Amino acid sequence: MAAWLAPEGLDEALDMRAERGAEATVLAGGTFLAILMNQGFLAPETLLSLGRVPGLDRISVVDGELRLGAMATHRAVERSRVVRDGWPVLARAFSLVASPRVRNQATVGGVMADADYASDPPAVLAALDARVMLRSARGDRTVGVGELIQGYYQTCIADDELLVEVRVPPAPSRSVYRKFRSRSGEDRPCVAVAAVRGRAGLRVVVGAVAERPQELPDVCALADSRLPDFELAAEIGRRYAEGIDPMSDSRGSAGYRRKVIATEVRRALEALARGSSTTPRTRA
Repeated sequence: MAAWLAPEGLDEALDMRAERGAEATVLAGGTFLAILMNQGFLAPETLLSLGRVPGLDRISVVDGELRLGAMATHRAVERSRVVRDGWPVLARAFSLVASPRVRNQATVGGVMADADYASDPPAVLAALDARVMLRSARGDRTVGVGELIQGYYQTCIADDELLVEVRVPPAPSRSVYRKFRSRSGEDRPCVAVAAVRGRAGLRVVVGAVAERPQELPDVCALADSRLPDFELAAEIGRRYAEGIDPMSDSRGSAGYRRKVIATEVRRALEALARGSSTTPRTRA
């Protein structure tokens, strides 16, 4: 039986985290952790629950920047008027995760700290250039999604750190998220594509195909300052399919995923050019 720690303040939680280090497994929503424990993949010595720490579920805007507390649930993000008005692609992507029951429990901090490759939010947050705030008794540091996620279920979070907040810059002028499911019996994506067009140009991030969200800036640079037409969208999709080394799993082989990547990137760019922010649940 794992020891249970339930701090009632952030400073107390940080002290416990520093004292226990790798021995303590942080518990946020617990939706993914519970699966790992039930299947015998993980047997924590100590569970450090953040459920009683006040303020970590806050959703706010500061100087035009969206701030999502680590304990904000997927459902809260999905339903937040602030998020829906200012970052609709993010609200839509969170709304596509699993079921309302799961979204009422799963948290923003949990999904990022889990580094689960077949999750919806990481690709969208990466495309939006979100940064994650990590806090310890030593101080704060912020990292991008690409730096946070280092491999399958691996992050750069140190043994004395807690993920406390996700910060999202002002939304780009156009954004699209597409989720392709190859199996109707589950809600995890086979391929996920987030595409945004803002001041910095075009950005396309492909998720659920490798250990980290995949981005090819040199390919996106083909668009220069214009929105892709059909031919350019198809070319960028083709190059993404060639430039990514996708995995094979129960949702699809590497070869299958390459074909889906080419198609879904093209479709995302076509939607971006139309000004559409729809987020279809496409299936094979």
